[in-house]
Formats: sequence, C-alpha cells, structure tokens
Amino acid sequence: MRAVDIIIKKRDGGVLTDEEIRYFIDAYTAGEIGDDQAAALMMSIFFRGMDYDETTALTLAMAESGKQVDLSGIKGVKVDKHSTGGIGDKTTMIVGPITAACGVPVAKMSGRALGFTGGTIDKLESIPGLSTSIPIEKMVEIVNDTGICVAGQTLELAPADKKLYALRDVTGSIESIPLIAASIMSKKIAAGADAIVLDVKYGSGAFMKTKADAKALADTMCGIGEKAGRRTVAVLNSMEEPLGMCIGNTIEVKESVETLKGGGSEDLKKHCFELAAHMISLGLGIGFEEAEAMALKSVEDGSALRKFAQMIKVQGGDPSVCDDPDAALGIPKYSYVIRAEKDGSIEKCDAYSIGMAAYALGVGRTSLKGKIDPRAGVKLIVKSGVDVKKGDGLCVLYSDSPVSEEAIERASSAYIYR
Repeated sequence: MRAVDIIIKKRDGGVLTDEEIRYFIDAYTAGEIGDDQAAALMMSIFFRGMDYDETTALTLAMAESGKQVDLSGIKGVKVDKHSTGGIGDKTTMIVGPITAACGVPVAKMSGRALGFTGGTIDKLESIPGLSTSIPIEKMVEIVNDTGICVAGQTLELAPADKKLYALRDVTGSIESIPLIAASIMSKKIAAGADAIVLDVKYGSGAFMKTKADAKALADTMCGIGEKAGRRTVAVLNSMEEPLGMCIGNTIEVKESVETLKGGGSEDLKKHCFELAAHMISLGLGIGFEEAEAMALKSVEDGSALRKFAQMIKVQGGDPSVCDDPDAALGIPKYSYVIRAEKDGSIEKCDAYSIGMAAYALGVGRTSLKGKIDPRAGVKLIVKSGVDVKKGDGLCVLYSDSPVSEEAIERASSAYIYR
C-alpha cells in the first residue's frame, strides 16, 4: 500500500477503505509518511469530502493512534460533554456539578484554548491551588469518591489529531466537516466515556458560522458516535451573542458560582439545564423531562454548588470560591466602562467583537505556552433587546494591566443599534 495511491484515490473522488485510512494514519503518526503527503490528503478530503463510513474509520484510527483512557473502574454510565467553543462558554463548570449532583459520574478531560478566550482548564486553574494535572488512575479514584473530576488532556490522547490539526491550521484545510468531526470525536472516544453530549455552537462567535453548517457537523458527529458504540446527543446553540454576561477566566468562574446558586442570566441557565438534562437522561436511562427536573432541583437545594466546591477542594483548589468568589479570586486592578454613544435600542451585542476585546485585555493566548491574565475579562451590562440612553453603561472591561485602546474599540464596536 502506498500513501500516494490513497491521496490520488481521494483526490479523484474515490471512497477510501478502512484499511487505507488506518494505514495512512498509523504511518503518519509513526513518522513514516511526511507532512507533505498528509497535507495533500487533508486538502483532498477538504475538496472531496467523506461519507459516514470513511469519517468513522478516520475517527477511530485517530482515536486509536495513542493511549485509550480506561474508565471501566468508575461505577455507572460515564457521560462526557463537548462544546465546540464560543464566547463566554463556561458550561462545564455549571453542567458538570449539576450532573454529578444527580448521580451521574463526570470524568471529563478538557483543554486549554488558543485564540481570544481561555479554555475550561484555563478557567479552572484561575482558582488558587486547583490542579488539572491528574493521572487517569487518580481521576478514576476521585470520581468514585466524589462523582466528578475535570482534568487536562494527556499528551498521549489521539496524537494523530494533534499532528493533523497543526497541519490543517497552516494549510487552510480547517473548515471541513469530516475533518472537524473526526478531530473532535477521536478525542471524545479515546477519553473513554460511555455516552457523549455535544454542544455545537454557530454564529459570529463560533467556529461554525451558520446553523445549517452546525447541524451538518452535529449530525456527522452523532453518526460517528453511534457507529463507535457511544450513545450521542447534540444540542445546537446560537453564538451570535456571548453566552451569559461574563467573558474571561476568573470572571466566568464567578458567573458559574452565581448560576449554581440559582442566579445568572436566563440564556446561560436555560442552555446549561438543557445540557445537564441530556447528560442525566443518558446516564440514568430516564426521560428528558424527569432529568431536567432533577437538574433544577440540584440547584434549588444547593447540592450542585456543594458538588462544585467538593470538586475544587479535591483537586487542590480553594473551595471558598463558592462562598465569596471576589475574596477568593481577587478584583482586577483596572476597569473601563463602555457607554452608549446615543439613545436607542440594542439590536445585537456581537460575540466575535466581544471575544476580540477580551483577547486584547489578555484573556486568550497565541501559543500553548503563552501567558494569560486570569482576571482580565468583559462583564456585559446589556445585550440585545434593551433600550439605552446616551451615557448608559453597556459593558465593563477588566484587566490587571491598563485597558488598551484596542480593547475599548473592539468592545464599543460590538454594540449594534436598531
């Protein structure tokens, strides 16, 4: 079998066999096929696409290119959640504790983020003392004791995906639904969960810009999950505006605590309860409505907040963040209020522009070793559908460094008037 024959077959619109895909991925991971030929195959897939069987074969080959996480030592049905990302997406810190408080074990591996906002691991590690560097054996022990653990992804997880993603990033072949689906699902399958809930975002602040593309991606990932023997459910969610009212690292931890106490914005609560209900339904084998009622009750009776505090403590963090977030996480040194330029009604608070403002404040990073400002962020005062008068506050920019002009300009441009 030759790599060039596989490339030509896909270039010409052929359907690759499981054996051809497995050979290519194994050889590329081992360094026997170079970046040049891998880039050629990725571009061929970009233009020619893949059917469900091909995409599933690619996903499984990537998942099995490294170590497989064994969660069989954890009692019960393990349900994972994956979000395709977005501005203000702090759902894991809310949905995880709710799900665990309802009796479904949550053993989640999350990542850091490149670009304009932090990932779940960045947000959790902004809590003093909290560690996400947890070996799998320890994670199993923690989940059996407490019901929840969120750890950083290990370097051995789906190494083929890491190599291919870096290659796609520099060759302009990122926006391919089969390649995106295989990248996401290979890590989810390798992470060992029994069932998966997918939170697929679309809009200006998301990777998929249209609802139709998001649905196509969701359908593809669900198809892969089911073929791989994982019960998989997808939820679509608009990211034209930020999710919730806070964008940053410590500021999103604070908003998560507020939500677990029963407060928070309606859009964030609605979305988190929907995700949690799907996870609970899959984990306990019950109907969605019953699961949703359990999720609501866990917030009302305080058990979800207590579960979050327990998780933080077991992972070495300061659980007092659940009592007094400002005291535990600190207050940024600098702030700047963006004010309405005129009387009118806010038609939209653009998620992408707010994300870029957060990036300019120091929330995100351009490399995995890049530094972030954990206390930097944007707190929205208003979003769409609100009437304002000239001078009213629209949002507040926070940072431990002087607020940049770029951040001010980006945040100001986010607000679109009717």
